[in-house]
Amino acid sequence: MSGAREMVREIATPQGPARAHVCRPVRAAGTVVLGHGAGGGLGALDLAVAREVLVDRGWAVVVVEQPWLVAGRKVAGRPPTLDEAWVPVVEALVSGRGRLPRPLVVGGRSAGARVACRTAAELEADAALLLSFPLHPPGQPDKLRAHELALAPDPSWVVQGSADSFGTPAELTAYLPVGTTLLEVPGAHSFPRGSRPALVDALTRVAGMLPA
Repeated sequence: MSGAREMVREIATPQGPARAHVCRPVRAAGTVVLGHGAGGGLGALDLAVAREVLVDRGWAVVVVEQPWLVAGRKVAGRPPTLDEAWVPVVEALVSGRGRLPRPLVVGGRSAGARVACRTAAELEADAALLLSFPLHPPGQPDKLRAHELALAPDPSWVVQGSADSFGTPAELTAYLPVGTTLLEVPGAHSFPRGSRPALVDALTRVAGMLPA
């Protein structure tokens, strides 16, 4: 991340203040905005590797800390409240004074990936990066969230653990919308440290396919 500028912006939302953790190269090729999962964890391995790889490839990367986490709560709000906070944060980042450049790639891990899919059209996102997409709750394959995945823009990329209890790559394959590429990485829903090399490889491949 040599030469990249790092800063934290606090942005007002209807759900309270959110924090945008921005890492921006001098001449950014575009912007990737990522959300965290329902358990918080801004330092989740897949988020950290995505930030590292994409910044090194010249993209501005923002990890958004949802208001519930900023407020110190331990439980995420309901999906509509997450969307209500996410949209104004992304809009503030890519419009107005000091805006980050397009193309705009939205995404995140787990619950953050769901938020990105549901709001991609409203934000006019150019693409999506979905990490550990939770197709269904563990042990409940009948409670599908395929309708949310179907909202992902074209193109999109899903980076999924081979043993993800929220939906394996094999399960996801049947529901991938047009223009979505699935990359399988050894690991579960929360990737262990040993998955780092495979994540670096997968996200380097994604970086090479992002819209110019």
